Amino acid sequence: MKSKVFRALLGYLCLSLNLYAQEPIQTHTYPKDMFWYPLDLPPSTAGSFGELRPSHFHSGLDFKTNQRIGYPVHAANYGYVSRLRVQLAGFGNAVYLTHPGGYTTVYGHLDHLSPELAKAVRAYQQQHQSFEVDFKLDPFQFPVTKGQVIAWSGNTGGSAGPHLHFEIRDSATEQTINPQLLGLTIPDHVPPTLNSITIYHLNGQPFSEKILRQHLSITGAGGNYHLTQPQTLNLSGDVGFGITATDMNSTSFNRNGLYSLEMKLDGQTVYTFAVERFAFDQTHAINAYIDYPQFQLTRSMIQKCFILPGSHITIYPQSVNRGIMHFSDTLLHDVEYVVKDVAGNTSTLKLKVQASIMKDRPVFNPTGTLFHYNTPNDFSTDAVKVIVPVGNLYDDLDFNYATLPQKPGAYSATHRIHNKFTPLHEGFQLWIKPNSNIGRYADKAIIFNTVAGSVGGIYQDGYVKAKPASFGDFYVRIDTIAPVITPINIHNGSSMAGVRSITLKASDNLSGIKSYVGKIDGEWVLVEQDYKTRIYKHTFDDALAKGKHTFEFTVTDNKDNTKTYTAEFYR
Repeated sequence: MKSKVFRALLGYLCLSLNLYAQEPIQTHTYPKDMFWYPLDLPPSTAGSFGELRPSHFHSGLDFKTNQRIGYPVHAANYGYVSRLRVQLAGFGNAVYLTHPGGYTTVYGHLDHLSPELAKAVRAYQQQHQSFEVDFKLDPFQFPVTKGQVIAWSGNTGGSAGPHLHFEIRDSATEQTINPQLLGLTIPDHVPPTLNSITIYHLNGQPFSEKILRQHLSITGAGGNYHLTQPQTLNLSGDVGFGITATDMNSTSFNRNGLYSLEMKLDGQTVYTFAVERFAFDQTHAINAYIDYPQFQLTRSMIQKCFILPGSHITIYPQSVNRGIMHFSDTLLHDVEYVVKDVAGNTSTLKLKVQASIMKDRPVFNPTGTLFHYNTPNDFSTDAVKVIVPVGNLYDDLDFNYATLPQKPGAYSATHRIHNKFTPLHEGFQLWIKPNSNIGRYADKAIIFNTVAGSVGGIYQDGYVKAKPASFGDFYVRIDTIAPVITPINIHNGSSMAGVRSITLKASDNLSGIKSYVGKIDGEWVLVEQDYKTRIYKHTFDDALAKGKHTFEFTVTDNKDNTKTYTAEFYR
């Protein structure tokens, strides 16, 4: 009862602290009193909704747990458990609850689940003989009340430290929604911090690493910013603007993401960005939102304040000419950045732009093959074929290809498929014709990227075919080497009487581990894997009889090379 009162008072306090702020930019109206905070802790976050992460927007709030695991996690509203999931990476152990009103809440990186939910997960793992599982449950098979403990906070999956990842989703569309718009506010009186701006001279060219950029430093405090070196900017033609900026709230020193960003030209809004909600199949479009070539070069995330024509994501509620400004009238113009957090704290930067008439408008002349963002594209030679399905490019592309010398041990030349500076939404199809001497090794062939390693591959129709996620340098290799298994606390003849679990490590040299299975006395047993330590662990069942047993652990890579470790032990 005390925890329910605590969370109710907490919600009222946090809502009251933010009542002074104006309503954030949003396209939907949301209830403010439906959900409770999922932890009995003052709300403090390590990650914000929509925060920029490598290759995705952050899909929820990361609630801090004092760098510890084991805090009770409560249902944010009444409803029922609709889905349970165990991932090696990602959310690790996760619970999904469906609620009235068309909402679903998600709780990730959990250490362990409530006994009845843990039992359901174990039964499903046993039935499907798999550690990683993802399954739905019948409505009201596991009903929950508001505030009921469903799990305990943890550090499982791809987390960088103990915390609770929390989401609110639209149950019908699966779009994830900013929880702070539904009343789960975080105390915040701190305006965003603006660090630098970038000016892009576009002038009809597809966006690429070749676009002329001007990087300008800015200074300021308390929400008011200006150029470090005051000046009137002389600009002509089609121009885009960008910015590097972060935000903090009043409870944490963590640098988080922005909520909204507007660009104004002479007082009129021409571009709006707001992280209200988005669909998961759109999240890779973060690479169209940031200056992706600059990120590849410096790892800095410049947020472009204009929209690439092939980017389709709900973070852009409004724009004029995709946010691209045209200067050609010789007049003095006002350009303004308006940057806000979800609590309404605002930072601004105002610029003076002297427009001029461009004397010689640059002409875009492709040096390679012109790919269009809104059509399927393909390129082929006698040795390679590239297929980019429609919807994978964010802008037109001057596609370039080159053949490089064959590397030692390779079964093809190295094919330079454009470069790393062009992002792809989902990837492309790559076919490489291997050397004629591949012969009996054809079913062991993979395509290898010189940066990312193996991208998979199957031999078919005289080619090795794969679907890389990005452009780069590729060639054919073969994988005939089985994975390596390294036992940690077991050897043949071990006494495991006082030991709680068997632990091992496994690795693969090339194509990567596809599957593994553990058995005791010929019967399947659950072997868990920790994403961060890469340790495989089987925890003994109390039902295992005393005496002599045989443990068998088999690991298979993606080219079906198999290694088995066997040891007898005693309980």
